[in-house]
Amino acid sequence: MRALDRKLLRNVWQIKTQMLAIGLVIAAGIAVFVMYLSTFESLRLTQTTYYDDHRFADVFGSLKRAPLHLENRIAQIPGVAQVATRVVVDVTLDVEDLSEPATGRLISIPEQRQPILNDVFLRRGRWIEPDRSDEVLVNEAFADAHDLRPGDSVTAIINGRRRDLRIVGIALTPEYVYGIRPGDLLPDDVRFGIFWMGRKALATAYDMEGGFNDVSLKLMRGASVDEVIARLDRILDAYGALGAVPRAQQISHWYLENELMGIQGAGSIIPVIFMAVAAFLLNVVLTRIVTLQREQIAALKALGYANRDLAWHFIKMSLIIGLVGAVFGVVGGAWVGSGLTSLYATFFRFPILRYHLSAELVVIAVAVSFVAAVLGAIGAVRSAVTLPPAEAMRPEAPASYRETALERIGLKRLLSTPARMILRNLQRRPLRTSVSVVGIAFAGAMMVVGTFSLDAMDVLFDIQFNVAQRQDMTVTFAEPASAGSLHEIRKLPGVVYAEPLRAVPVRLRFGHRHRQVGITGLETGPELQRVIDASFREVALPPDGLVLSTALAEILGARLGDVLTVEVLEGARPILEVPVAGLVEEYMGTAVYMEIGALHRLLREGGTLSGGVLKVDPAIATRLYGVLKAIPAVAGVNLKRAAIESFEKTIAEMVGLMITFNVIFSSIIAFGVVYNSARISLSERSRELATLRVVGFTRAEISFILLGELAVVTLLAVPLGFLIGYGLAALVCEAFSSELYRFPLVIASRTYVFSAVTVIAAAVISSLAVRRRLDKLDLIAVLKTRE
Repeated sequence: MRALDRKLLRNVWQIKTQMLAIGLVIAAGIAVFVMYLSTFESLRLTQTTYYDDHRFADVFGSLKRAPLHLENRIAQIPGVAQVATRVVVDVTLDVEDLSEPATGRLISIPEQRQPILNDVFLRRGRWIEPDRSDEVLVNEAFADAHDLRPGDSVTAIINGRRRDLRIVGIALTPEYVYGIRPGDLLPDDVRFGIFWMGRKALATAYDMEGGFNDVSLKLMRGASVDEVIARLDRILDAYGALGAVPRAQQISHWYLENELMGIQGAGSIIPVIFMAVAAFLLNVVLTRIVTLQREQIAALKALGYANRDLAWHFIKMSLIIGLVGAVFGVVGGAWVGSGLTSLYATFFRFPILRYHLSAELVVIAVAVSFVAAVLGAIGAVRSAVTLPPAEAMRPEAPASYRETALERIGLKRLLSTPARMILRNLQRRPLRTSVSVVGIAFAGAMMVVGTFSLDAMDVLFDIQFNVAQRQDMTVTFAEPASAGSLHEIRKLPGVVYAEPLRAVPVRLRFGHRHRQVGITGLETGPELQRVIDASFREVALPPDGLVLSTALAEILGARLGDVLTVEVLEGARPILEVPVAGLVEEYMGTAVYMEIGALHRLLREGGTLSGGVLKVDPAIATRLYGVLKAIPAVAGVNLKRAAIESFEKTIAEMVGLMITFNVIFSSIIAFGVVYNSARISLSERSRELATLRVVGFTRAEISFILLGELAVVTLLAVPLGFLIGYGLAALVCEAFSSELYRFPLVIASRTYVFSAVTVIAAAVISSLAVRRRLDKLDLIAVLKTRE
């Protein structure tokens, strides 16, 4: 073994605890990297396989009713490989274990099982039989929520008549990986179910024999999606088409893609911050090691060792730390990633969701660890290479101490001798002190980044359910109804107050960009459903024009005052030019609002309504639910209580898990940074402290000197960590921004307190560990004259 390699092993052994601490910091970053990206890989691989195996469509269209012979015309559109027409109807369900009405989506399937677009995966049970019109398959999420099994029945209001649907199978489909009711922001498996029914039985129930009201297309490779959609819309326009959408805007796929992009973004942004802290810390440690080994480096150069040999010597030391971090990080990240993937299996319904950690990702993780280690070693390597042997052989110049600012302003008498020594030493080396402060500040900043999401979720919850939506219930009609329908709703038992709601499906165009959305018409100065901006202020709807969410405005590239083309997708289907009269910053979804009277004037209709928002007497709510179940005109009932439950089950639960992981990893960083700072100070000042012990200072006094410096540095780092944490949180918010949701940059005082307590706790633990080493200080060894 070469002499330098023996020296390397001895050095590694001497600072093994410091190296382990740095390795754990790197491991935390690698674990986050592996956790997020392996989860992303697992979900993406499962999604792609599922979509391909079950023929998930590329284009989706809905309409009122069209004859089946149009299927041939649609199939002749250039680029179309396969066409599937269906009957799809939303009905009210009366579920035995649920007092309020639920919504069921009935989708027609062939009575004889055959490969179809958006094919059904039969999890349990059997396929429907041709001569049994009451047999259905039900989606797994709804079945699990109500403990339904093959052989059970569910009552549905089909075309105004109550019918018992007998469940014969539990199924999944790529079309509803994320099963969400139209108009909802979050899934509600308890109150929304998907049912597959024989084509003949469903068509007969709704007078759709020889017709369809839903179409899906599979396209050839290289086909233009926009061109196919344009041609499809032209064919179906006369039949009440609601506008076809590409797969990218299909609701289930859209939600899944947004979540996948969030996971990928987290795996790309957060580990970079972790690794930057690790590289910074490694640079500090190795640079100080070089400083302590000045004479050794000079001697090695004098004996003929080249600069490249010494550079490689210190790089190898950093690579050992990187290897330790990579091993612990990959193993820990794989373990946590496996658990995270299992959790996602409860939100996204796939036939099989297996955790997958690719060899490529492991190689990248190890490479990232080594890159961070090498970057951290660059400063130390430069110091070692550029150190002239003759200069290094000379002792360092004696330290120059002078009174601190506190002493000069007259506080000298209030400071003990050890306290003055602490302040003078910190002042003597301002750069080193600043580096220590910044390092510990980053540890505190990571705690802020790891936990501020909880504050953001609280704000999202408050805006959405306490300020904007103050209704108890939203009732939607199967078809637009007259203004008198609101009076009928107000007379229902338990209804305390009601406001009108008008929702119109449209396609907005601005230049070459377009997006299919719904315009929500609300009263001026509503009490229940209000438009609220990010500052909790109510936005007054202008007398004319559209109010867009800023997210939708960015998608369209539109600004205040721009005129949009509005293609209405119901009724007479007019094409209108409407200006953007307002913008509102919202954190969930993409929305368009309009004053309801202006919307009526724009569409040249009377007081047509799509539903109403209600304030309900909870004592009579159960009776109201029973009445609503029996009204054929009611297509859906959305409860705010149910939305809150879904919010807590989905977003809040997932964010809570992420926060737990982030706190664990951030705590590792905090301890690693603070402990290394304390150990380095002990290494640098061991001779000085031993000298103080020899001249009569007690162990408690020298401990006070060393650990007092750590305390001052930590206290200076805490507020700086708050500032850095705020900046990093802003970066994370920007990285996580998507069409589905945006995180508000809100950091509560509790988050800052938690960050400070964690850093201080790490400092206390580190102090206890260093104090033990101080107590064992070998006075004879450290006072020997340096050779």
